[in-house]
Amino acid sequence: MSLNVVNLVGRAGRDPEVRYFESGTVLCTLTIAVNRRSSRTDEPDWFNLKFWGKTAEIAANYVKKGSLIGIQGSLEIETWTDRNTGTNRSSPVVHVDRLDLLGSKRDNDPSLVGNYSGGDDEF
Repeated sequence: MSLNVVNLVGRAGRDPEVRYFESGTVLCTLTIAVNRRSSRTDEPDWFNLKFWGKTAEIAANYVKKGSLIGIQGSLEIETWTDRNTGTNRSSPVVHVDRLDLLGSKRDNDPSLVGNYSGGDDEF
């Protein structure tokens, strides 16, 4: 038996980037910053996320930089050859199956997002 499930809760590191393909498929990418439970530093771990289809549309419409989200998906190591050097490269990416919008109304109000103070217990 094998299992590849990733569950993360954190804040979007940037606004989503959306691509629409001629086939009608939608791809949304963004990063998420996740604080460690017992970290001696204030630095979060960063994860690259990919959303497809309806989930991508929801992420594109409702997630903004700083939004608190929860995701469930699977980890994939994407590999490619660097065009400039010919070197094989790789990067871990979470392919998201489920998106939960966890922020409050305050988080989604553009007039209040700019006032976010970034306390120690939050990103």
